Amino acid sequence: MQYAKQNLTLNEAFGLIDYSTYFKLRRLPLPSDNEGIAPYLLEENILARLDNGKYAITNLGGITLARNLSSFSRLDRKAIRIVQYDGSSRVRMLKEVTLDKGYAVCMEEALTYIYAMTPTSEDIKGAYRETEYAYPPTAIREVIANAMIHQDLTVTGTGTTIGIFDTRIEVTNPGTPLVDINRIIDNPPKSRNEKLSRLMRRFNLCEELGTGWDKIVIATEAMQLPAPRMVRYTENTRVVLYSAIPFTMISREEKLRAVYQHASIRYLQDDAMTNKSLRERFGLADTYSASISRLIKEAVKEQIIKPLDD
Repeated sequence: MQYAKQNLTLNEAFGLIDYSTYFKLRRLPLPSDNEGIAPYLLEENILARLDNGKYAITNLGGITLARNLSSFSRLDRKAIRIVQYDGSSRVRMLKEVTLDKGYAVCMEEALTYIYAMTPTSEDIKGAYRETEYAYPPTAIREVIANAMIHQDLTVTGTGTTIGIFDTRIEVTNPGTPLVDINRIIDNPPKSRNEKLSRLMRRFNLCEELGTGWDKIVIATEAMQLPAPRMVRYTENTRVVLYSAIPFTMISREEKLRAVYQHASIRYLQDDAMTNKSLRERFGLADTYSASISRLIKEAVKEQIIKPLDD
């Protein structure tokens, strides 16, 4: 709620923020003049009226609707950065894009860049061509929205970074999770940036229901991909999405993580994991039944899951 820019006229303020995006995302008709626009933005705390009759743009208004984040000295390092690498390491960078705009303004643009940098294929179904992505679009959108909304904005000099590799996408944001990452599925919503979360929900860019990670896991399972991973660092959080890997190439740790997530999702659906459901989750034939039984026993032994009925 602090001021990112102040002592502005309405014309100056509207030159710095993309107010038309506000009305587009809220599905509201755009007023014909500045005096009609201002009350909406004042009510949302995007703008603030000062005692001298002029206006200020809040940090909330800047980080969501800035035409250029670099116009705000306190927000310029919060721009979304997308980096494409050659192979699976950070040795060689192929492409870098920095989206110097407010999050509500650049969300769709960020997704477009990511889809362009990741493999796609076209499948003809009937008379229509359907694009098939290497990663579930729902999962990508949820991961990026979570990174924007749940980042620690007090950590300076860094922002949300999206790294694109041959077989994975890494989304890193400043700040650590406010909940145990092992219990994040179906966790009640908790955010350090409540006003930002609320405004992004009103823009239909998030739901503020605490179901983001659930959607990520469900979308990943639907495409039979390796389980997504969340890593907690000292001052950062990283979420990793993986593209398709043969079951025999998936590591033991990744298999156990998939078992835990699958059992959790089934439990939330008032159901239980079975050998069959886990085989379907991995896209395996009945001939893998014995292998899946051994994997389930190993997960029980590691106390990751437990039998529904002993």
